[in-house]
Amino acid sequence: MNERVDVSDTAAALLRELAAQYGPLMFHQSGGCCDGSSPMCYPVGMFRTGAADILLDTLHIDGLDPIEVYMSRSQFEYWKYTHLTIDVVAGRGSGFSVEAPTGQRFLIRSRMLDDAELEHLGLVESSS
Repeated sequence: MNERVDVSDTAAALLRELAAQYGPLMFHQSGGCCDGSSPMCYPVGMFRTGAADILLDTLHIDGLDPIEVYMSRSQFEYWKYTHLTIDVVAGRGSGFSVEAPTGQRFLIRSRMLDDAELEHLGLVESSS
């Protein structure tokens, strides 16, 4: 399991299809507005991250180049105690995310980090 972000088997299968078509991919977790809080998937180089973005994690999926997952630093302040799983469901995705024409869309499933994860990530002091 990754530290902050995982991917469901269904999402991994879609990512393999998309990578075959578009090449290496990356995600940026949207902060709202037009696309809600959707994980936006782009070919590497099509979305430029900057100083206001942080790298949450890197997904390692068999047969694919590593997929980096970014989020804005300000949004991370709200999500830093949360583990995210990128999943996919039927429905229209964003016009900007590469899965949009497939009739599927990526979404985030979240859970709170457990005590061991919080300690490992330095978000709480050790209990020992």
